[in-house]
Amino acid sequence: MTTRGFTSDNASGAHPAVLAALAAAAEGHAPSYGADAVTAALDSRAREVFGPDAAIMPVFNGTGANVVALGALLQKWDAVLTSEHAHVATDESTAPQLVAGAAVRTLPAASGKVGVADVAAVLAADDGSVHHARPAALSLTQSTELGTVYRPEELSALVAAAHGHGASVHVDGARLANAAARLGASLAALTTAQGVDVLSFGATKNGALFGDAIVVLDPALVEPVARLRKASTQLASKMRFVSAQLLALLTDDLWRTTARHANDAADHLAALLRSELGIEPVHPVEANAVFLPVPPAAVGTITAQLPVLAWDRPAGVLRAVCSFDTTEEDVRALVGGLARILG
Repeated sequence: MTTRGFTSDNASGAHPAVLAALAAAAEGHAPSYGADAVTAALDSRAREVFGPDAAIMPVFNGTGANVVALGALLQKWDAVLTSEHAHVATDESTAPQLVAGAAVRTLPAASGKVGVADVAAVLAADDGSVHHARPAALSLTQSTELGTVYRPEELSALVAAAHGHGASVHVDGARLANAAARLGASLAALTTAQGVDVLSFGATKNGALFGDAIVVLDPALVEPVARLRKASTQLASKMRFVSAQLLALLTDDLWRTTARHANDAADHLAALLRSELGIEPVHPVEANAVFLPVPPAAVGTITAQLPVLAWDRPAGVLRAVCSFDTTEEDVRALVGGLARILG
């Protein structure tokens, strides 16, 4: 029996179309390091999706995408500004410092989203002193770690604030597909159209087996990113297997179908929590994650018996993330298990 859980969308399997693309890519031999026909097709499709100047570079994982992208934006004396909840600040060990050579400065983000005023204030306050890391890039997570979504107008204002002070903008789009599906927007509308310089595009959380990508939107960054990808051990020799998965997701907007399903499942979970248990999610449910409050004393029992993540044990906050293959039965089983434990 297949068990599906809610600890993360990383726990999900792979979409059948992705597996079929991998099987097709395994036929015969192909040139290595991206000189293959599948990667060429992905390059072409990425330009259709993100714009004619876009360059896509597959990597092994999201951390690799983030640190290579940031490394191309920053000098060794620079800092990246990001949300206090951002993966580059909380969940990527010392990779930003060790690999990208960057200091990380966090900004308050009560809803997961940083504010324009806070970004502008930090950038304007930089006095050029050699004693301090220079804030030279802004990294935004879309959708955020708290399951909220930046609207296009919010992105436009943040990019303008960063660019206005000479800072570049990176988007950690591990769940960009979920944000775009929620807003009914194209991937380009949330990145290229807003002036974003470089994007980490997530595939693993949205139906891929492994692998993500860097999408370079500023042509001046293509060579630095390409060289850093190799130097940072993120250049796959049999790249066609990563490219095939990304191409499958970008073909006929499969990425939107999978992301919309995950979002709808999260909406359904939130609705059942309200109607059957009287539980109101801690944060707005705008993508595929639901954060639910429970008595702190019950967290250990719940996480031992149900496939959810203890997000904040002292506060009694659990996280349930829905995936492209989450079913009605999965959602009802989780709500029923919570009802049983919470009484």
